[in-house]
Amino acid sequence: MRLKITTKNKTTQKSALTSAKPQRATPAAGVEAAEKAIERELRTAGFPMEMDDLKEYVMLSHKGISSEVFDRAFNKLKEAGRIFTNREDIVLLTSSAKLHTGVVQGHRDGFGFLICEEDVPDMYIPPEEMTKVLPGDIVVAREAGTDYRGRGLADIVELADRKLKRIVGRFELRRGVGIVVPEDARICKTILIAPGRSLGATPSQIVVVELEDKGLLTNSPVGHVVEILGTIDEPGMETEIAVRKSDLPYKFSEETKKEIKRFSDSVTKSDLRDRVDLRDIPFVTIDGADAKDFDDAVYCLPLEDGKFRLLVAIADVSHYVKPGCAIDKDAQLRTTSVYFPRRVIPMLPEELSNGLCSLNPQVDRCTMVCDAIIGANGLVEAYQFYPAVIRSAARLIYDNVWAALCNPNGPEAKVMEHVLGNVQDLYDLYKNLIKSRELRGAMDFETVETYIVANEQGKIEQILPRERNDAHRLIEEMMLVANTCAADFLQKNKAPCLYRVHEPPSQDRLEKARATLAPFGVTLPGGDSPTPGDYAKVLESIADRPDKAMIQTILLRSMQQAVYSPHNVGHFGLAYDAYTHFTSPIRRYPDLLVHRAIRGILRRRKYVPKILVEPNEADVSVQTREIICKAKPDDKKKVAHIDLWEKLGLLCSAHERRADEASYDVMAWLKCNYMQKKLGQVFKGVISGVSPFAIFVTLEDLYVEGAIHISGLGDDYFVFDDKSNEIYGEDSGLRYRLGDELTVKVARCDLDAR
Repeated sequence: MRLKITTKNKTTQKSALTSAKPQRATPAAGVEAAEKAIERELRTAGFPMEMDDLKEYVMLSHKGISSEVFDRAFNKLKEAGRIFTNREDIVLLTSSAKLHTGVVQGHRDGFGFLICEEDVPDMYIPPEEMTKVLPGDIVVAREAGTDYRGRGLADIVELADRKLKRIVGRFELRRGVGIVVPEDARICKTILIAPGRSLGATPSQIVVVELEDKGLLTNSPVGHVVEILGTIDEPGMETEIAVRKSDLPYKFSEETKKEIKRFSDSVTKSDLRDRVDLRDIPFVTIDGADAKDFDDAVYCLPLEDGKFRLLVAIADVSHYVKPGCAIDKDAQLRTTSVYFPRRVIPMLPEELSNGLCSLNPQVDRCTMVCDAIIGANGLVEAYQFYPAVIRSAARLIYDNVWAALCNPNGPEAKVMEHVLGNVQDLYDLYKNLIKSRELRGAMDFETVETYIVANEQGKIEQILPRERNDAHRLIEEMMLVANTCAADFLQKNKAPCLYRVHEPPSQDRLEKARATLAPFGVTLPGGDSPTPGDYAKVLESIADRPDKAMIQTILLRSMQQAVYSPHNVGHFGLAYDAYTHFTSPIRRYPDLLVHRAIRGILRRRKYVPKILVEPNEADVSVQTREIICKAKPDDKKKVAHIDLWEKLGLLCSAHERRADEASYDVMAWLKCNYMQKKLGQVFKGVISGVSPFAIFVTLEDLYVEGAIHISGLGDDYFVFDDKSNEIYGEDSGLRYRLGDELTVKVARCDLDAR
């Protein structure tokens, strides 16, 4: 039942006001005294009061409180969350109503959860309450008892903010009335289209609708169509849907388009001012075959005693994109490039991302260089940063580089013979860096990545594993060197920045991982505080096992998510005390911020960022917020601009998740569409996930995951054991566990549910 905040009978309340005996007049009261008076009157009244009545009564009872002082005290109480007002200006004490503010998390089965901002357990939102809200809404809810599982029940009181401004869905006509069925299965309402406001949409077309209901939703929310995307079978429609469903910015502002026209197509003389000229050094870029934006170029020189001098040149985006400009605002709004099959939504306009900033071969480019000396043991002995100009000698591809390293006399080696010596030196350096990785106990997960081979219509023809070889690892290790040097440089110079932090596994995740690993005969050492080295030992011990991939998945699931934070807590997975992102400023906003901070140090100025886009509360989980915004115990006097860095950490972390979810949504749709052709076919698969209602099976060779509902497991009562992560039959004793091999038939493909 919805909490209805009302006042008592108007006549009765006015009577109470006039008959109440005023307190003795006091001298002019301060804001603090007024706060106490407001709270006391609300507590004494015992019921919600109208704002005007409350003000009148407080000022009547406390002659020293002026209207201005009341307003200031009222606003302070409201900002502190000690009182609550709804849209009708009804006021009540938050503590007396057990009100909680939080983010709505929807489920496709109609119910949801309130992820509370306060340190209280998440609350269950029953289906009838979920009809009032949308996933991502920030709401105020009353705690209305508990359900049969002992979970707090949320009774939605007020909408504080709505994340979803627009909804994408399928237009239909029902009895002559236009409706839109949302693509997001968590939105369990159809939307009525106001008469004459369909933009001429026809049944089955995919449209974008804007809600006209600004508060809590009614039984039949009304909206109007603002964009027609087309039909579901049009090429690329799955991407268009995901872009709008995830609210990804996909158009650059007019101001950005104007700014981009001012740039030259090439590096100018003025760009070269105060730069080290490295154009005679044969840098190379090594990327995937389909890459178009090249952030990094590398070169190394062998020294005495097995040492190397490594130069990592990174595109100097900060030279072109100045803080606060229109391009910067669009970049901050996106914070990352988003990659889909056959389409990329870049963080920067293509004139920069694929052109002036990209380290294309045989052209001058402005860079920021990390210049490091690395010992025979793979440890960095010295480093420096400086702006430079380079001219990449070659654009190389991972697979070709690996082929050339394996066969120096082969055709791939001959094509790159002018830089082959440099590539071989880089490989020798890589072998040293691997020693360093082993010394510090860093993990190395060999997970299977897949890519899609699509036809001209964007439909899947094949799903293939992406082979990862030492050419990939070589570049990864060079980037790790540059990123750790950047983090160390910023830390030593006490320059605020965003670190890439990865906290150790939580106790509950460790317990679950160990219980799940037990049936595999695998033990994770380290007690309550396993080190990265403990994980690395497990990975080494399972290297030759056929179930290696499943065990790696279990270990990965025990990990926390990595986020961006100004508070350095180290990177558990990589086993670094300090780590940041420096090497991809074309496609990641945190890297651009790190470049600006480094440039500030080199110029003896402190870089203070600008918040051009406020992070959306609904996009950030409570756990992520705790990691990003926690100050060190001794950091009692936080510098004012640290708050800016925290906001940027929240923004970049949330948008990184948003991009991942959008990419996953497209891949899931494409895979479902692909599997529709295989209905009725039988495949071998491995159980890759277990939940209370289903098991999930990844099909061999196809790399597609499907679900088997618990009702399809046989005539038995199956119970989910969350500690061992398995389902077992009470009568038969039949168990379904991670890693078990099954033979399955493709029964159905649900495109709407992905």
